[in-house]
Amino acid sequence: MKARLLYKEKLQFEDGSILELVLWELPNKTKDRPHGYKYRLYYCDNERHCIVRYDNETGKGDHKHIGDKEIEYLFVDKDTLLEDFYRDVMQYLKKRAKHE
Repeated sequence: MKARLLYKEKLQFEDGSILELVLWELPNKTKDRPHGYKYRLYYCDNERHCIVRYDNETGKGDHKHIGDKEIEYLFVDKDTLLEDFYRDVMQYLKKRAKHE
């Protein structure tokens, strides 16, 4: 079995920000991906500054980026991954709205 693309979506919003979601199911679990998924969930502003990114690149395992901070992420399942990502994006958008 080859890796199977489960989800791929890229949205550009009116303000120029971008939300991109890519999720693969791998044929085998690995040390870096014991759950068997490879993913990149990304939200950036209109100047392409990373606001929120969740990924599990080789050698780093599951982690997330909130602005310039990199934080270890505890992967539970793919649904929780998406919920956590959207929650972090919404928190950012709420904070931004308060300052506008």
